Amino acid sequence: MSVRILALVGSLRAGSHNRQLAEAAVKLAPEGTDVALHEGLAEIPFYNEDIDVEGTVPAAAVKLREAAASADALLLFTPEYNGTIPAVLKNAIDWLSRPFGAGALSGKPVAVIGTAFGQYGGVWAQDETRKAVGIAGGKVIEDIKLSIPGSMTRFAETHPAEDTEVAEQLTEVVTRLQTHAAQPTAA
Repeated sequence: MSVRILALVGSLRAGSHNRQLAEAAVKLAPEGTDVALHEGLAEIPFYNEDIDVEGTVPAAAVKLREAAASADALLLFTPEYNGTIPAVLKNAIDWLSRPFGAGALSGKPVAVIGTAFGQYGGVWAQDETRKAVGIAGGKVIEDIKLSIPGSMTRFAETHPAEDTEVAEQLTEVVTRLQTHAAQPTAA
């Protein structure tokens, strides 16, 4: 039985290095692990309880919730915008946190990684994302971390999947998340 990991990317830019990192995770996933890159975060309206009512939930939010509910774990890729988490990723977490206490994130193993232009690779955004996911009910795997600095230079002419060091680190991240997801207490 394959472990299903849902990948969410906090950047909407087509050429995003975090998106490329997520694509690399899909490509490098070890046997027995399926990493699915979720599309459509841009179509989800900002979370609003007035529209989070059965029968009126936006289709894109329903699709996200269904994808997260059917996953065994989530892997979030975040850039750093003004020292924190991008709004699109925070919005996805907000939608996944409802209904309170029983949202699609509830009890699921979640790892947060990413790359950014700065010298620390987006650690502030990753820390904020872990905090939000934990409050939203996800089981944050604190010891799975990967912050890749200097993204604009490092990936200027190389896809992350073709960077040997990054490919090894990313494979380790996915393998470790798969191990957490496969544990009986995970889901």
